[in-house]
Amino acid sequence: MRYLRAASEAIGQYLNGEFTVVVNKSTVPIGSGNWVESLIRASYEKHHEGKADGRFAVASNPEFLREGSALADSLYPDRIVVGADSEQTRGVLYRLYRPLIDQTFPAPSFLPRPDDMGAVPMVATDLASAELIKYAANAFLALKISFINEIGNLSERVGADIREVARGIGLDQRIGPRFLQAGLGWGGSCFGKDTAALISTAAEYGQAMPIVSAARDVNKRQRVKVVERLLGELKILKGRSVGLLGLAFKPNTDDLREAPSLDIARRLIQHGAHVKAHDPVAMTRFREECPDLEVELVEKAEALFEDADAVVLVTEWHEYLELDWAELKALTRHAVVVDGRSFLDREELTRSGFRVLTVP
Repeated sequence: MRYLRAASEAIGQYLNGEFTVVVNKSTVPIGSGNWVESLIRASYEKHHEGKADGRFAVASNPEFLREGSALADSLYPDRIVVGADSEQTRGVLYRLYRPLIDQTFPAPSFLPRPDDMGAVPMVATDLASAELIKYAANAFLALKISFINEIGNLSERVGADIREVARGIGLDQRIGPRFLQAGLGWGGSCFGKDTAALISTAAEYGQAMPIVSAARDVNKRQRVKVVERLLGELKILKGRSVGLLGLAFKPNTDDLREAPSLDIARRLIQHGAHVKAHDPVAMTRFREECPDLEVELVEKAEALFEDADAVVLVTEWHEYLELDWAELKALTRHAVVVDGRSFLDREELTRSGFRVLTVP
């Protein structure tokens, strides 16, 4: 929070005579709008004569951008949320966003407007509600992923196909199909941090968040299940060679924050396995951020299969669908693939001679 403090104090120091709207755009703890306002006010009155009354206002305008889709999400959002305590402040942000709300701007040629795109809803509310909307949205998506993973674990026990179960419930318009892909669970900068912050904020007010806490627990267990799958199949991991297809927490990014690949690699190494990994874009960042993690990086995905005892699909990069599985089978010591995202063509892999395991 020291960066937020420094920015707030600088704004207060350099405010001019015009009315200024200061927007909290990033995901910040609930109550940060009031905190930023007090910091700006104190800084202004320290560096200027007179009071800061009427010279500025603080608004919350949380972003809902997905990594790898930021431009589309900026131009064609599901909604725009603005939290402010005055109509004047809301009016400033409404005028700023009106071209997006009405979709009157010329769409760029490289990113055309979706055919079904209509007016964008704008939610105008108070500061605290806007801040909580962001946390609640991310927590709900995290819950949805953990829920389908828990159902997936039950599906395995009773002999059901989790893909068909997810499809069946996703067709219910009240539920929808998105975020119902069972597998290794969520990672990235948002879900882990925001669910933890939500639990922490609730604790400050004496309230438990058992559902959100359970979602975090389920997510952690999914990473453990990969190692359990391999132990069940190979019996011994010490001295085995295991390849990881993908390092980033999701495709179309090199982000390694909360990435399942890191937890899986650590657990495999603890069991004495030799771990190799490939990722189309994240290997440079991996070298910089994880120098102490003993993982051999290979430039081509095919190299993971050379004398491999097992390969784990961690990140659902499209490139991995195009691998020649029949040729790869001949390179392996044990033709075992753990499809951690239910992403690969199981029939093709089976025809090629691979034993395909899933999580769940």
